[in-house]
Amino acid sequence: MVLPKESGPARPGAGIRPRKVLLAACGTRGDVQPFLALAVALRRHGHTPLLAAPSSYAAETAAYGVDFAAVDDGPTRILDVPEARRTVDSGLSGVGGKIAAARTVARLRRLMIPPLRDVAAIAHDHGDVAAVVHSAAFPAQHVADMLDVPAVVVALQPGWIPTGEFPCPLLPLPRVPRPLNRGTYALVTAAQRSREVERWRTTELGLAARRHGAHRWLRDPEGRRRPVLQPFSRQVTPVDPAWGDAVRTTGFWFLPRRPDWTPPAELARFLDEGEPPVYIGFGSMTGTRARRNNALVREAVRLAGVRAVVATGWGGIESGPPARDVLTLREAPHDWLFPRTAAVVHHGGTGTVGAALAAGRPQVLCPHMGDQSHWSARMRALGVAPAPVPARHLTAARLAEAIGRAVQDRSLLHRATEMAPVIRSEDGVDTAVRSLVSLLSRPS
Repeated sequence: MVLPKESGPARPGAGIRPRKVLLAACGTRGDVQPFLALAVALRRHGHTPLLAAPSSYAAETAAYGVDFAAVDDGPTRILDVPEARRTVDSGLSGVGGKIAAARTVARLRRLMIPPLRDVAAIAHDHGDVAAVVHSAAFPAQHVADMLDVPAVVVALQPGWIPTGEFPCPLLPLPRVPRPLNRGTYALVTAAQRSREVERWRTTELGLAARRHGAHRWLRDPEGRRRPVLQPFSRQVTPVDPAWGDAVRTTGFWFLPRRPDWTPPAELARFLDEGEPPVYIGFGSMTGTRARRNNALVREAVRLAGVRAVVATGWGGIESGPPARDVLTLREAPHDWLFPRTAAVVHHGGTGTVGAALAAGRPQVLCPHMGDQSHWSARMRALGVAPAPVPARHLTAARLAEAIGRAVQDRSLLHRATEMAPVIRSEDGVDTAVRSLVSLLSRPS
């Protein structure tokens, strides 16, 4: 099955009867927020999205008027395991890092089953689901197979769809000869092989075993290609024209600011009291160095001679005592905060990359693992960021030097300002909705 081509700008939802779409998401904010953004857009287009996600996202989902059903925390429980936290610190480097990563993947496969069971129960209870939309890392396509409806895969990061054009961006790989590019996706395919998931599919969902095994995870039971949506920009990361209409790279999916959100008084006051600050946050990269990171960040801010808003996120940076030039908070909407900053220092997650690009701010990337190294390289190549400072090599002096470059190099600001309207004009989430509407309007 492929996503039909759009036929030009039509009125959203015109001539299409409202449909219920099950959005299955599990993981950290970067894993769930794109699905909430898609749900908000689907609702605006007259459809009925149902977001199935961990309970910690229930209140935020309700604030947008989107129907919600809770699932088990699943993969995020891995952050309670000290070895997994150390994997975040190491960035998978060295033999020890690879061994730890393999153990982490094995644990993740087991943790995946409870939320998948919940998604299946939700689908069964709600009925009349027209499609199941899920991330490539959360194999809810089996629930779609159970319902006999389309499954739409959301590739949140570049690197899930094999190609010979470039090596897998999900892995920190050395440069390889072009003929070997496709082979670098073998580990992604291997990650789809899970005896636990296959057993759940056959024994609990009552489905036949997949005839072609996990290496055909992008095919439905009839062998047709599943539609894939990539919620990032083809302007900043490569795509393969050979993928055709089955893979739609839409542009970033931005979540509108929460309707009931207002900036905390201390944040508004801090922004008004001086020059635009630098934003510093590592999102969900929760390692074992939170206290060290707090001291390191504060020293880097002092050395760079800047003001900073520091976001503790999921705990990668410990909250410290009040300081004149540093305001610490847990989080704030990126679309509101980033345009008010001088630069954005972050871990290199897809969502933060997109928000910084849309805000037109220079970036400093401190990649920890996975596709973050890819985004770090792409931001530098675009001319909106200096050389990245990998988390495992992070020091106050290195971070201060990078911040100084981001704030003082006018060419970085100029390029970031140029890119902002390009990124915003893509309107990625509405492009994704139009693709889904086209799919749902096709005769079964």
